[in-house]
Amino acid sequence: MSDSGAVAGAVRSAGAWGFEAAFAPVAGRVVQWRWEQAAAAVRFEDLAPVSGFPALAGKRWGPGWWWSATSGRLVAHGSAAMRLRLMLLDRDPQVVGLSARAVRLVWREGDGRVRSWVPQLFARYADGSAMLVDCPAAGGAGGDAARRAARTLAEACGQVGWVYRRLGPPDPVMAANVRWLAGYRHPRHLGRTGLAQAVLEAFAERRPLVEGVRAVGDPLEVWPVVFHCLWSGRLGVELGEPLHERVLVGAGRTGSGQEQPAGLARPGVGA
Repeated sequence: MSDSGAVAGAVRSAGAWGFEAAFAPVAGRVVQWRWEQAAAAVRFEDLAPVSGFPALAGKRWGPGWWWSATSGRLVAHGSAAMRLRLMLLDRDPQVVGLSARAVRLVWREGDGRVRSWVPQLFARYADGSAMLVDCPAAGGAGGDAARRAARTLAEACGQVGWVYRRLGPPDPVMAANVRWLAGYRHPRHLGRTGLAQAVLEAFAERRPLVEGVRAVGDPLEVWPVVFHCLWSGRLGVELGEPLHERVLVGAGRTGSGQEQPAGLARPGVGA
C-alpha cells in the first residue's frame, strides 16, 4: 500500500478509533493499526522508514545513513539537523533502539478532514518507553502546520506513555564536540586488549587530557581509545566548552557536564 493509500484508509477508521499508526513491517508494504495496539506490540526501532527522504534540488545536504553504536545498524536520515540528533540519541545511555520515520500517525480533525504526520526519529528507552522526535533546523521551521502537528502528536504519545519532542539545534560547541567524538564510536577504537582499562585507570582522578594520554603510552595508539571512552561516557568531560589537550577529563559521566545536553532527549525533559 502506498503512503497515500495508508492515509486514505484512515478515512473510514480514524473517526471510530482515534489515532491510527501506519508502518512498514516489510519493506514496500504499509499496514495500519490502531495507535494503542501498535504502540504496545510493534518494535518500531526495527522498522524501515514508512516513507522515504526526498532529495531536493539546490540543497547542500541529501539523504544518508548513520551507523548506530546503540544498535549496530544503519539508520537513515534526511537532513543535517536529523543526523545531529541521531548522534546525540546514539550517545544517550538510556536509549536502546533507534529508527527513522518508522511510523505515520493518522487522525481526523474536528472539521472531519484526515491529517497525518511522520515524525523524523523514534527512540526506544531501556524502561520500554519511547519518544517520537522531529528535528527542525530552526525553531520556527514548519510553521503553523508543524505546531499543530506537534500538539496532536504530544497528545497521541501521552495516551500510550510516550513523549513527543521537537528538538531544535543544540549548543553549537557541544554539537561540534559530539560530532568529533562520534567519529570514534565504533568498538574497533577500543584498541588492543587491556588498553582501554589502562586509559580508565589513567583518568581515575580528573587531569588534563594530554597528561593522561601520555601516561598510558604512545599517543598515536592511545588517542583513539580515549576518544571512544569519551563518546561512550566511560570517561567524562565538559562538552559545553571546546575540547583541547588541556581540558579536564575524569571517570564516567557524573559531573562531567555532558549529560544535560544529551538528556534533553530523555522522556519527561523539555526541549
